[in-house]
Amino acid sequence: MKTLVCFGDSLTARHEGKDNPRLTEKLTFQLPTFRVVNAGVSANTTKDALKRIEKDVLTYSPDLVTVLFGSNDAAVHKKVALNTFKENLLKITRLIGPKKTILITPPPVDEALQPNRENGELAKYADVVKRVSEETGSHLIDFFKELHARPNYKELLVGILNDGLHFGEAGYDILANLITEKIHEIELKREQKFD
Repeated sequence: MKTLVCFGDSLTARHEGKDNPRLTEKLTFQLPTFRVVNAGVSANTTKDALKRIEKDVLTYSPDLVTVLFGSNDAAVHKKVALNTFKENLLKITRLIGPKKTILITPPPVDEALQPNRENGELAKYADVVKRVSEETGSHLIDFFKELHARPNYKELLVGILNDGLHFGEAGYDILANLITEKIHEIELKREQKFD
């Protein structure tokens, strides 16, 4: 059995009123050959992530790791400077190993409901994630772009909290599907290499 660790903040950790975190429950169903571990901690920035990566991620010797941070790094009250955010992501990617790392850009918010975050700012953090992926050769899911391109994206952001940041079932379906597609793509490329 392969191991997938989902590393992130509350967007990775949230249960949305269910017994298990929504993201990992959906992925467990969609990826039957993987043991899926949830390593999401609410309110985390990439600074917090580095402090716990050894215990929460690397101890599992994962085959793949999704890395979804930025929503807090970009927030007014927790701000991690862009260059520091980039350094932190580079460290995280190197520690996991680029071939095992799936970097995910932070999603947009509904600004009307979200006083501490702006999409213009989140887009800058999303760009940094893309640059780190290019520089390290790690995998990328542009979640920001995928969501923002949908005319009804604000509806997709409605979760139990309805705070414009923490999405509900629809948002998790999209994210889980993007991750599943990416993993199938990675595995296909690996198989072709060994053929």
